[in-house]
Amino acid sequence: MRPEERDSALLWTMLKAAREVAFFVQKKTWDDYQKDLLLRRAVERSVEVVGEAARKVSKSFKDGHAEIPWPKIVGQRHRIAHEYETIDDSTIWKVATVHIPVLIEQLEILGIDSCDDEKS
Repeated sequence: MRPEERDSALLWTMLKAAREVAFFVQKKTWDDYQKDLLLRRAVERSVEVVGEAARKVSKSFKDGHAEIPWPKIVGQRHRIAHEYETIDDSTIWKVATVHIPVLIEQLEILGIDSCDDEKS
């Protein structure tokens, strides 16, 4: 896979997982989130996927798109994957309800809005 194709596939993975997060929290409140372990774990997992894909995006692409907070996205993934005992539900809720919608817009502006069967 050429670097451009690899980045495109990773960006699609990010967008798909970000959309999952948005779907999971749609019409949910902070209270709903706190009470629903399944919802919290689903959101955490999809946020983790966003971060793992972001981690693998090429440095040159990241450098060319500094409007996307790559280090924060990857850092959040690291915390979920390796420091899970310190996950703060209110932080993940803010990521899901504030930062993820912005990321979705940023990725859609890049034209990352569809994929072929290989990437889905």
